[in-house]
Amino acid sequence: MVVVYLILVGLEKLDLCNKNINTNTNITMKINMKTLILNIDRDDDFGRKTKTESPIIGLNDNLQAANKLGQVDPEDSDLNAIFLAIKTYTKLKEKDDNVAIATICGDINVGVKSDQILVEQLEKVITQTGVTEVVLISDGAEDEYILPIVQSRLKICSVVRVTVKQSREIEDTYYRIIKMLDDDKVKKQFLLPICLILIVWAIFVLLNMTGSGFGAILLTLGMYLLIRVFNLERSIAAMWLELKSGFLTGRLSFYTTILAMVILGASVFYSYNNTDFNTELLWIVPVISFVQKMVWGIVASGMLVAFGRVTDHYVREKKIHWNYWVFPFSLFAFGFISDAALIAIYDSITNPVAFSIDPFLTIHFISFVLSGILIAIIGAVSYHYIKETYITDKQEAEIEQETAKLVQEG
Repeated sequence: MVVVYLILVGLEKLDLCNKNINTNTNITMKINMKTLILNIDRDDDFGRKTKTESPIIGLNDNLQAANKLGQVDPEDSDLNAIFLAIKTYTKLKEKDDNVAIATICGDINVGVKSDQILVEQLEKVITQTGVTEVVLISDGAEDEYILPIVQSRLKICSVVRVTVKQSREIEDTYYRIIKMLDDDKVKKQFLLPICLILIVWAIFVLLNMTGSGFGAILLTLGMYLLIRVFNLERSIAAMWLELKSGFLTGRLSFYTTILAMVILGASVFYSYNNTDFNTELLWIVPVISFVQKMVWGIVASGMLVAFGRVTDHYVREKKIHWNYWVFPFSLFAFGFISDAALIAIYDSITNPVAFSIDPFLTIHFISFVLSGILIAIIGAVSYHYIKETYITDKQEAEIEQETAKLVQEG
């Protein structure tokens, strides 16, 4: 009996010990939980308008950033968001000391680049503050796109979206629209395509070509949307700066590029005027004819651009860039093979009886294709000979870097 009693007493003490351990663990976990009040500025209004470096960590730094933005643009919605974050931080700070506040900023080009910057800044905030959970402050649905990114790193307690109170009067609404249109981001996204449409329409009206104006508007708008989709704004801006620099410094490439564009434009008009678009055959037939008539115009334009660039490099650096050596061979090979192939395909499709392979067996097709292949082989073999004879390893590395640069510029 004494042994049984001792065993029961021991089990009871062990159970109490386990309860104490669990209680202490819960208390420790609760103490270690630190909440972050996180304000998100996805389009970097703080950086662009106030030159404030981010991430902005701490109450004092956030107050200074808010004051700067309020002085520069008191109507910015991010101002309301950061003050709401400060208010939320102050309330939670009265109840619990384990609270931190931070503002992270992205980039004006909202998207992948902006989100990458936000992720890097969020990692810095977590490292410096040691937070484990977050209260997310947002001034719109755009900022909440990174909600999954935040959620993958911290436990989200709450998402607070600030709503600015607005008057319902017409004058106030008009005033707000006008102020919104002063934003550079809004101008680029909405006003630019409208301006392009109006300019193109006005040009065609002045030329008494109203009927063609609608098609030109669709073409202009389509090109603009294509540029936006593939993020080609910087490439086009770089091309414009290069042309401007070429004009101011008298580079030959500037004039050869303009001449190449004239030849390319003339090729387009020539192909259009000599292509029958009223055919009852498949739509691909006039397209093939149109492209075939442009082939040698493309070759001539490419040769002019390459000649101007080679000359400029030689004048500026006093040395020949051998990476251009294969370019003319490739262009002529492209011209011969494309011309022969497109003519053969066109003749095969337009055969009145049925699709025929006879156009691919003609002397014209065989001779042009063989000429193109021979030219390409000569270019490749001669380049490898020059590479082995004249080009050192250092020059080869420079050529590869220059080629990569040209590809990026193109």
